[in-house]
Amino acid sequence: MSRPVLPAELAQTVSPATLLVRGGAARSPYDETCEALFMTSGYVYGDAAAAEAAFAQDGVRYVYSRYRNPTVAMFEERLRLIEGAEACRATASGMAAVFAALLCRLRAGQRVVSSRALFGSCHYILAELLPRWGIETVLVDGRDLAAWEAALAGGAAAAFCESPSNPAMEIVDLAAVARLVHRAGGLLIVDNVFASPLLQKPLSLGADVVVYSATKHIDGQGRCLGGAILASEKFIKDDLGLFYRHTGPSLSPFNAWLLLKGLETLELRVERQSQSAAAIAAFLEAHPKVARVLYPGLPSHPQYALARRQMRAGGSLVAFDIAGDKSACFRFLNALRLIDISNNLGDSKSLVTHPATTTHSRLKPEARAELGIGDQLVRLSVGLEAACDLIADLDRALAVV
Repeated sequence: MSRPVLPAELAQTVSPATLLVRGGAARSPYDETCEALFMTSGYVYGDAAAAEAAFAQDGVRYVYSRYRNPTVAMFEERLRLIEGAEACRATASGMAAVFAALLCRLRAGQRVVSSRALFGSCHYILAELLPRWGIETVLVDGRDLAAWEAALAGGAAAAFCESPSNPAMEIVDLAAVARLVHRAGGLLIVDNVFASPLLQKPLSLGADVVVYSATKHIDGQGRCLGGAILASEKFIKDDLGLFYRHTGPSLSPFNAWLLLKGLETLELRVERQSQSAAAIAAFLEAHPKVARVLYPGLPSHPQYALARRQMRAGGSLVAFDIAGDKSACFRFLNALRLIDISNNLGDSKSLVTHPATTTHSRLKPEARAELGIGDQLVRLSVGLEAACDLIADLDRALAVV
């Protein structure tokens, strides 16, 4: 039998830094220091009666790694402790988490209200997939509480938002929206990937479900895909349970092991990345060839006061407009020598992308314009390189604009 490294009573008293290293870990009879990697699809039983009992208990014993796996369970428990949630289920990717969190709950004929500022794949699920199955989706300006209230007046089974949003850093007042959603009889699902579990706690602000692409900051080193859904025990068991079991969005044990290693350094990385991002945002704001900077930690951000109220720091993402057209923006991107062009984010390496032609290219031009995603917009994910080197690289590239 496995034994917890951090007893439950101690887990309630230690700091997040300790939980990130030891939370959820369980040792096998071999007393390993590093979490064990259980690369198995199935499990065996001493006799037929034991197999019958295992399936009757449904979850107490490991029966198949599509349902549960010891390494995946360690990752789920560690992330649960950090988030402060009752329960967690890991998924194969962030989009699997978004899709499962919505579809396990929704039925034909119901309504969903969502902020319109969404990652491209999230927008596809909300605006295109759900209506195919008879689920009405209403998109609103997530910054406008009156718009939320009007859309929710007719009731809703669920609401969904990103805060900060990808890529233009819109901030949703999570506490206020949660109250409106609950009054309408629905659940609020929050994609917290930009803030990470360390900089924002949606559940403490009234959200019912939090989803992550663990591919981003949680792994943070460009190694694997993963996702997570965190919520009440009731939601995870009654709403998500059978959907997860029978549709198969489960996380690979190897990826779970990598994500456990990522969690060990999450606090160190996010703190350093946020500090560098704040310095870079200030540099960009003062540069004559940058027309606009969007960073929640800057006083110039339209929702700076709200961001300070519900986030611990501005985060590792900076969005900004180059002063010029698309060709000027591309010249800037192509002139970067240190920062890589990539559509990923939350990595230890600094990455930059042009959302209008990558992550949000499926949106119509008028929809992108409505969201502030013009041909001049750049999204920068700040890594662990020295901030002075990143600023020098940006300065060199801006010289060609």
